[in-house]
Amino acid sequence: MRTHYLTWAVFWPLVAGAQPVSTLVEEALRNNREILAAQKKYEALRQRPPQESALPDPVFSLGYASNGPPWPGAGLGTTPTSNLGVMVSQEMPAPGKRALRGQIASQEAEAAFDEYLATRLSVVARLKQAYHELHHAIAAAEFVKRYRQQMANIIAVSESRYAVGRAAQQDIFKAQTQAAVFETQLVRYRQERAAKEIEIDALLNRPAYGHIEIPEDVPLGATPPPLEELLAAAREHAPMLARDRTAARESELAANLARRNYYPDYTVSGGYFNQGGMPPMWQMRVDFKLPAYFWRKQRAAVAQEEFAASEARHAYGASEIALEARVRELYVMAETAYKLAGLYEKSVTPEARLALESSLASYEAGRADFVSLFSNFMNVVDYELQYHEQVMEFHVALAQLEEATGMEIR
Repeated sequence: MRTHYLTWAVFWPLVAGAQPVSTLVEEALRNNREILAAQKKYEALRQRPPQESALPDPVFSLGYASNGPPWPGAGLGTTPTSNLGVMVSQEMPAPGKRALRGQIASQEAEAAFDEYLATRLSVVARLKQAYHELHHAIAAAEFVKRYRQQMANIIAVSESRYAVGRAAQQDIFKAQTQAAVFETQLVRYRQERAAKEIEIDALLNRPAYGHIEIPEDVPLGATPPPLEELLAAAREHAPMLARDRTAARESELAANLARRNYYPDYTVSGGYFNQGGMPPMWQMRVDFKLPAYFWRKQRAAVAQEEFAASEARHAYGASEIALEARVRELYVMAETAYKLAGLYEKSVTPEARLALESSLASYEAGRADFVSLFSNFMNVVDYELQYHEQVMEFHVALAQLEEATGMEIR
């Protein structure tokens, strides 16, 4: 496990029940309502392809023709036009239409599956972001408590020097003002902690029952994979890009189906008619639905679907460009945060601490003024908070990269 220079100044003892982010992710994947809703939508749409590719329901008809009285059987056996009959009719779409409808429904189900995967990634990314922002709020509060104690020590030294006429009263006022500022920061960090705990509870579908405990050490980790690897993963695995690609295929199929509507559907019918003592009568027929107004209906429908297919292709291309730009932007953010955190950890903060220790010793001995001491102290405060903020920004950028690429970054 990576050990940071500032770990001793930040983290608190490991508490019982602390949960790493991986445990919370597993819980969210089981219980999050957004994920469950997207899953059920996909499962519902999976049932459509066999329905769309099936034949229409046949029509079963019973009837009679009578002569003289209107009731059934009147004139049966004596009049040739009197009969009791049954007919069965089956509508038959033009060849290829049923297969195309089934393929379109399959593409809709595939798009719903891509949305389900995108929902999973979105929930996990939001959970990880809230997790690391929660960790930052807790750690920053611990920082501020330490700074407040150090400021109390500086105030005590200033009061001692003031009592013997070696310090100005304004030095004490300035230190006391900063101590009050630390109190306001604590209030803000507590509010941020509460907000992030509420957000995490909502993502986990938990009741908001109290604090969420997390491990004491959330290390910086290693740099993200190379940019080209992330871009390749995004092109291959990003669910939202896959959804747009599926929508483009679906539009092409819809255009093909519209072209098939130039061919007539037809209905096959057969019937048997009982005529009493006279020979029975049989009937067979085929009815065609002619596209007689093709210049107003079918031609316009084909043009509509072709424009829709073109739109879907352009939308897919735009999504691909936007996704690549998003991955590049997040990569720069992660790389920058990683470098800044390393600089704060290895050089900036250690040197600021040495300057603070030197100025504090000089101030106690009367060889330095309060302005230098206070400036060095506030530098340490700022640099330590900046370090931990960059660690948070790094992890947030990684979580968003995972959502954008569909690739788990370890």
